[in-house]
Amino acid sequence: MKYFEEAKDLWINHVPKNGQANTVQGELIRAVEKLRYEAHNNGNGNWDIGFEKFCEYIWEILNDSTIFREQDIKEIRNDLDVILNHEQPYLEDDLYDRIIDRIIEWHLAQDGLIKREKDLTQYR
Repeated sequence: MKYFEEAKDLWINHVPKNGQANTVQGELIRAVEKLRYEAHNNGNGNWDIGFEKFCEYIWEILNDSTIFREQDIKEIRNDLDVILNHEQPYLEDDLYDRIIDRIIEWHLAQDGLIKREKDLTQYR
């Protein structure tokens, strides 16, 4: 992971112990780590719409051609497609770490943290 310290800072300061984050950046980190945990620790045995919503949220934010090159956006999409194939849990860290790096790159392009409203349909 290229931006470990930056990701660690977001995790510590903007991801709550329970529930959704109040910032877009915190929620993106939380989403990736929930997806990683579900694959690694449960073999996606608890997979449901909540995990799909995490992938949709990540895509909605990172599909940003003002920040990422076309090649980078394709890579993000491919990585999310691998995760969405929940019947074959992805058990390596490289893909999740790559998405985290893209989140940090997106974060660094912003003018600070972005507040967000909690998604009442997201129960994960």
